[in-house]
Amino acid sequence: MKPTTEILENISKNSRKNKTEIFTRLYRYLLRPDLYFMAYQNLYANKGAATKGVDDDTADGFSQEKIDRIITSLADGSYAPKPVRRKYVNKKRGSKKQRPLGIPTFTDKLVQEAVRMVLESVYEPIFSKHSHGFRPNRSCHTALQFLKKDFTGITWFVEGDIKGCFDNINHQVLLELIGKKIKDARLNQLIGKFLKAGYMENWQYHATYSGCPQGGILSPLLANIYLHELDEFAERTANRFKKKREHARYSEYDRLAYEIRKTKKQIETTTGETKTTLLKRVKELERQKRKMPCSSQTDKVLKYIRYADDFLIGIKGDRKDCELIKQQFSDFIHDTLKMELSEEKTLITHSSKPARFLGYDVRVRRDNTVKPHGTHLQRTLKGKVELNVPFQDKIMPFLFEKYIIQQLHDGTLEPIARKYLYSCTDLEILFAYNAELRGICNYYALASNYARLSYFAYFMEYSCLKTLAGKHKTTSRKIVDKYSCNGNWSIPYQTKNGIKRCRFADFMKCKKAVTFDEVIVDYAVLHATTRTTVEKRICSQVCELCGKTNVSLEMHHVNKVKNLKGKVFWEAIMIAKKRKTLALCKDCHHRIHNP
Repeated sequence: MKPTTEILENISKNSRKNKTEIFTRLYRYLLRPDLYFMAYQNLYANKGAATKGVDDDTADGFSQEKIDRIITSLADGSYAPKPVRRKYVNKKRGSKKQRPLGIPTFTDKLVQEAVRMVLESVYEPIFSKHSHGFRPNRSCHTALQFLKKDFTGITWFVEGDIKGCFDNINHQVLLELIGKKIKDARLNQLIGKFLKAGYMENWQYHATYSGCPQGGILSPLLANIYLHELDEFAERTANRFKKKREHARYSEYDRLAYEIRKTKKQIETTTGETKTTLLKRVKELERQKRKMPCSSQTDKVLKYIRYADDFLIGIKGDRKDCELIKQQFSDFIHDTLKMELSEEKTLITHSSKPARFLGYDVRVRRDNTVKPHGTHLQRTLKGKVELNVPFQDKIMPFLFEKYIIQQLHDGTLEPIARKYLYSCTDLEILFAYNAELRGICNYYALASNYARLSYFAYFMEYSCLKTLAGKHKTTSRKIVDKYSCNGNWSIPYQTKNGIKRCRFADFMKCKKAVTFDEVIVDYAVLHATTRTTVEKRICSQVCELCGKTNVSLEMHHVNKVKNLKGKVFWEAIMIAKKRKTLALCKDCHHRIHNP
């Protein structure tokens, strides 16, 4: 029997070759045990694997018997997802607005992951190249690089944002869209069960009539399937809006070119002050020519890019075109997707001014920068897209929060200590600052004004020093003197190879080159044509703790290996193997939880 992953790979290839193909009988692949071993392999290493839903079900206790129970319930139609546990997190650090998360039980996560792999093999090959959110081998950086490459010469930006996208997905519309591509009643019914499972908040059940719970394994893919209709509408709108340029050249441009050629011929036969005057005239005419377009700017173009529910439209035209396009998108989102376009966040911005997309300021350069090109000067950078870190009055509000700086009465900024880190060791405090700074610098690696992040690095370093000083009840100067080494301050720590030192991150070395690859590869499908490691370990029927053979095994799971102390035998084994899981017999697993 072929492995399920090989079948899914063939489905993906067929979907890529024939994008209009309709798929049937996909539900049967959810009844294959190997799919759940791979699903567990994908999930157990995540931080949320030990997070509980409405019950105590986690990644701990996974076994062949559990897979058999899931498959049996799916086969007879008795499987019913449990409600998700509602949890709220702040949308931004320090923000009062909160985002609701829905945390499923681990069993539901396993089934959702299996459904996700099946749906992804069908839909990933047909998704638009303009979509970058929640897709394999795509990220914010691929979206930004595509934007930088594709939006050249754009005149206007329309910043789009769908109001409460995940919470307002219409279940009926979503299931109808899936039904167009997948004619499998049992699979569609299962997806409907996940959508209608409801949620528990303060131990009270609430039914769900719309939306996909953020935090679910399946929700990002379902949102992309839903918003794929918007991507296709954008492509149709761009084709209708497109207008070719009139090839008539500007007579004024041709007149200047003629004057330059004529004047250069006169220079060849003149000398003295007359020649000097003519040279100045040629220089002035060439300056005017570089500022003037050579042909009519009557062409019209529409560009589009989307990351999750945020999208950006680039228009080469006038403001009336922007108003019309914005209204068309608003009507489509309202009438077809049954959602609303946020009027507050959907802005029309001239491309000479920055528009905000994925935390970057995006603008089109219009400076008449010239550089030598052979024997003459050539216009460069004009019309090119520039990405910048959004600075406002030398302050970055999205980075500089109250936990890093405070503003004095005279308006100056001063770094402050993070008191909640006082209980950590000195090395842990430095690691926390380094990790945060490295993440921010890596994210803004594409920015043209990347070097200005040194202003942020300065505040981070002195906030770190003040945190260390506050912990030891001393001053920042004394902390620097205490840890000074070779002209810099760094904290020593012991390793097997001796003492090493960790210093504050050199922020200029944090920048990484980001590559963009048009080819979409589903690694979960391509590299798993044989049994996974978890499957081999469980099917071997050999306990990894006591060595018993021919026994059914369960996976013992811990959240983090570094939290283990190694005082008991099973902890020492997990530390030695550097694994978060152990395949144990039921007796050993019971003794671990009931010592």
